[in-house]
Amino acid sequence: MKRFKKWLKQMINQYQVSSRSETSNSNIATAYDETEVEAIVPMQISHAGMRFIMEFEDLRLKSYDDGAGTWTIGYGTTIYPNGVRVKRGETCTESEAKAYFQHDLLRFQRTVNHLVNVSLKQNQFDALVSLTYNIGENAFRTSTLLKYLNMGEYSAAAEQFGVWNKAGGNVMRGLVRRRHAEKELFLK
Repeated sequence: MKRFKKWLKQMINQYQVSSRSETSNSNIATAYDETEVEAIVPMQISHAGMRFIMEFEDLRLKSYDDGAGTWTIGYGTTIYPNGVRVKRGETCTESEAKAYFQHDLLRFQRTVNHLVNVSLKQNQFDALVSLTYNIGENAFRTSTLLKYLNMGEYSAAAEQFGVWNKAGGNVMRGLVRRRHAEKELFLK
């Protein structure tokens, strides 16, 4: 909401400047609303951010258990674009996996854009989308990381990446490695 208000304020200011310069009749009064507004333009993951996620979400053309009992396919897809959950024994092509990945990215970008109310650098946004892609929207929504971030405590938020290193209650080496990489990307 803050990004939107900022954008709106910029648009209003730009409009006011152009309106003033176009007004040649000095008998015409112009009224302005000096309402304080801020806007946050929705961000999109970078190509580097997509590659980052794809490195951790190895391409799998046959569904597999992610270690926590969730069936996964492609580049970490757990729910198909039609809303159906991935099931045991399902397969996909590489092009289907890429389409699922793009669909998932849009969903997780929207989640991060909707829940984060502070300014982010591109690397921070990419790290948060990667985290959300892996832990899910609900886990991100209720995370201490998000709470710290929205208080403007970027360093404290970065320390929270390491909390998300378990699957099925067990610490997973791959998740420890991924969280470390996401934290480094966030702090870059």
